Amino acid sequence: MRVPPTDTEAVTKLALAASQAAPLWAAVPPRKRASAIEEVAATLDHAADELIDIAIAETNLPEGRLRGELTRTTFQLRLFGEVLREGSFVGVTIDHSDPAWPMGAARPDLRRMNVALGATVVFAASNFPFAFSVAGGDTASALAAGCPVIVKANPGHEGLSLRTAELVAEGLAKAGSPEGIFGIAFGFDAGLELVDDPRIMAGAFTGSLGAGRALFDRAAKRPVPIPFYAEMGSTNPTFVTPRAAAERLDEITAGYVAAVTGSDGQLCTKPGNLFAPATSNLPARLSSLLEPPPIAMLNTRIAETYTKTLGELASAPGVTTAALAEGNSVSSAVLTVALDDVVAEPDRYLKEVFGPASLVIQYNSVPQLLESVALLEGQLTATVFGEPDEECAKNLVTSLSGIAGRVLWNQWPTGLSVTWAQTHGGPYPATTASATTSVGTTAIDRFLRPVTFQNIPPELLPPELQESNPLGLPRRVDGVLHQALTV
Repeated sequence: MRVPPTDTEAVTKLALAASQAAPLWAAVPPRKRASAIEEVAATLDHAADELIDIAIAETNLPEGRLRGELTRTTFQLRLFGEVLREGSFVGVTIDHSDPAWPMGAARPDLRRMNVALGATVVFAASNFPFAFSVAGGDTASALAAGCPVIVKANPGHEGLSLRTAELVAEGLAKAGSPEGIFGIAFGFDAGLELVDDPRIMAGAFTGSLGAGRALFDRAAKRPVPIPFYAEMGSTNPTFVTPRAAAERLDEITAGYVAAVTGSDGQLCTKPGNLFAPATSNLPARLSSLLEPPPIAMLNTRIAETYTKTLGELASAPGVTTAALAEGNSVSSAVLTVALDDVVAEPDRYLKEVFGPASLVIQYNSVPQLLESVALLEGQLTATVFGEPDEECAKNLVTSLSGIAGRVLWNQWPTGLSVTWAQTHGGPYPATTASATTSVGTTAIDRFLRPVTFQNIPPELLPPELQESNPLGLPRRVDGVLHQALTV
C-alpha cells in the first residue's frame, strides 16, 4: 500500500501540535505515562492478526518472524512502563544547603532532575517493521521520557505503518493522554522538513550510514542544533581463536552460517566479518551448510544494493568464494581473503554488506590477530570464540570493548535481548552518539536533559523535587541513595 506524501502544511501542523503537547505530556506523572504506554501495547496485541497480515503482504517476511517481532515490540512498551514505575530515570538528586561545605564556600540548596527534551522525530527502519518502526524502541523510549513523537514512516511498509499509527493513537487516547503527542508523516521531503522544523527538539534513526549521517549533519546545521541519534552501519566482527577453531570448528561453522543467513542477513547485528586461523578448515566446511535464501529480501531496492555491494567485495584483490547458494531473489555467499590483503586496504574489505553474505578473514598468527583490531571502525557488536585460559582471550575482550557497544563470548550477536543492561550502540560509524543505546531501558536517557534548581522556594518546585517526595521516586539526598517510596 502506498500512502500519499505528507505535504508541508500537514508537517507543520504535526510539529506544532507536538510542540504544544510537549509540556503537557512531560507533566504527566511517570506512573500515568506508564499506564498510557501499556494501553498502547494492549491495543497492538489485540490487533495482532490484522497487523501480521498487512506485514506479510508488504515485507516478504515470514509469519513466525513477524509474530516474534510484534511480541518484542509490545514487550518493549511494557518494559518502559516498568522503567516509569521504577522512577530512577528521573535522576532526582538533592543537596540541602550547607554553610560549612568544605570547598570553602557555603553550598546553596540544589535540586537536580532530568526533564524531557521535547517533540521528537523518529525515522522508522525497513528491516524491523514492528520493533524499530512506528511503535518500536525509539518511539517507546521517547514517549516514556515525556517527549511527543512524530514518526517518519519507512517507505518499505507504509500500509502497516499507517495502521500501526492508528492503533498507537487509539491506545494513547483511551488512556486519556494529551492530544498531539503522537503523529506520523510519509515521504522523503516530510522527513527533512521535520528535522528542519524549529519545534522538533531531537531525532532518532535506524538505517544506512549514508542516510543516517546526512540527517545527523542536517540536524547539526540547524540554527539551533538538536541531538540526532542515528544507529547505522556495523560489520559485527567475530574472532575465532586457534584453540576454538581446533576444538569446535563444526559448532562454530554451523552457527556462523545461521547467523549470516538468518532473516536473509538483513539484521544490523549480522556477523559480516569473521577472523579465523588460515590453518583451519572453516572455509571448506561452509559449502555443505550454506543454503539459498528462503525468502525474497525486504524490497527491490535493498536486493539491488546487496547485489551491487557483494559484487564489489567479491571482485576485490585476493577475495575468493568459499560458498555460494543461489536463491530466487539473491544469493547467499561466504567469501574469504587473507588478512594481509585487508591490512593493505581495509576500507575496501571491512564494509557492511547488508544481506546474507559475509567475509572470512584468514590470519597467520595470534599477534597478527590481535593487531587486526586496530583496523576496525566503531561497531555495534564484536564477538570472541575462544577458551578463557588462552593467552589472547583477555586481550581480545579488552581491546574489542574499545570499539564496540556489546562484546560477546562464544555466542552470536543476532537475537538482541531487550533488557535493563543491554547496549545497542557503539562508536562511529555504528552510531552518532556512542554514549547511548537504542535498545534497552537506558534508551530513555537520549530524550532527557538535566536541570538543577537552586534555592527555589518549595511551593515553586516540581513535584519530583519536593521535600515530601509526593511521587515516591528514588533519589539521592546529600549523597545518600534512597529507594522509591510506595505511593
